[in-house]
Amino acid sequence: MRHKLLASAIFSLSLPLCAQTTAPSVAVDIAPLHSLVSQVMEGVGKPDLLIPTEASPHQYSLRPSQAKALADAQVVFWMGDSLIPWMEKAMDNLAGSAQKIEMLGLDETISYSFREGATFASHDEHEGHEHHDDHEGHEHHDDHEGHEHHDDHKGHEHHDDHEGHDHHGQDPHAWLDPQNAIIWINKIKETLVKQDPANAALYKRNAAQATAKINTLMQSTQQSIDALGEIRFIVFHDAYQYFEKRFGISAAGAISLSDAAAPSPARIKEIRDTVKRLGVSCVFAEPQFNDKLVKSVFEGTNVATIAVIDPLGAHIATGSGHYQALIVNMLGSLTECK
Repeated sequence: MRHKLLASAIFSLSLPLCAQTTAPSVAVDIAPLHSLVSQVMEGVGKPDLLIPTEASPHQYSLRPSQAKALADAQVVFWMGDSLIPWMEKAMDNLAGSAQKIEMLGLDETISYSFREGATFASHDEHEGHEHHDDHEGHEHHDDHEGHEHHDDHKGHEHHDDHEGHDHHGQDPHAWLDPQNAIIWINKIKETLVKQDPANAALYKRNAAQATAKINTLMQSTQQSIDALGEIRFIVFHDAYQYFEKRFGISAAGAISLSDAAAPSPARIKEIRDTVKRLGVSCVFAEPQFNDKLVKSVFEGTNVATIAVIDPLGAHIATGSGHYQALIVNMLGSLTECK
C-alpha cells in the first residue's frame, strides 16, 4: 500500500512537468514565414499555416480548419496589415487572447517603401532609405540593441500612383531579403522561449542552425547572381525589391502596380517603351495569376522569354524547407533569363 501511495505521489508531481513540455499552439499566415517558424520549432511541434501558397494573401477567406487553428493559437506570427489587410480583424474575432507578432512592425526589420511608376523611375531607390548592409557579417544578438529603427515610413510625402490605387507606404514583401529571415528567426526564438521555457535549449539550437543555413544560402546566391552578369527583366508586379537590393540586381519595371490591380493603358505603353529602349528580353509571370495578360502586354516586342518567378512558392512543399527552396527557385528563375 505504501509503495502504491508513493507511486501515485510521484505520478501526480510529474504531471505539471509534462504539461510544460507541450509545445505552444502556433499559427502563421504565409508559407515563407511558416517555414522559418517550423525550423525553430523542429523537434518540439508544428505550426499551422493559415494561407495556402497558391492563394493571394491580400484577399483570402479562411477555411473552417484554418479559422480553428487561428482560434486555438497561443501565438500568431504574421507579416502585417500592408500584406494582409483582413488579418487583424480575423485575429480580433478568433484569437483575441493570443500573442501576436507582426514581423513588418519590428524595429529590426529591413523595410522599403513601394517604388513609384511603371519603371520605378521616380523613386527607384526611394532616397533616404538605408539598405542596412551592416547586418551582414555581424553576430546576430538576441536583443538587437544598438540597431536603429528601419524606417517606419511615417511622415513621407504621399504621391499619386497614376492609377487611382492607394499603393504608397511600406512594401510588405520583406521576406525576400534573407537578412530579414535571420532577424525574424531570432524574434521567433525569443517568443517561443518565453512561451515554452522547458524547450528553450532546443529553440535556441534550431535558431542557430537555421541562421547558419540562411547565411550560407545568401553567400552562394550572391556568387551565382554575380556570375550571371547583367540581367534585364520585367516583373508582373513590384514584389521583388528586397531580393533585388540584397543581391545587387534591378528589375526594369513592373506590369502591374500590385497583384490586385490591372495596368492602365499608359502604364502598358511605358513598359513596352522600356522594353524597346533597354532591349529587355525577359519578363516574369507569377503562378498565382493568369499569364495571358503578360503575353498580351509584350506581343510584338523583343521579349523572347516569359519565365515564372514566385514570391510565395506556390509549388514548393510547405514546412521547414520551404524558405530556402523559395530563394533557390528565385535564383533559378533569374538563370532562365540568360
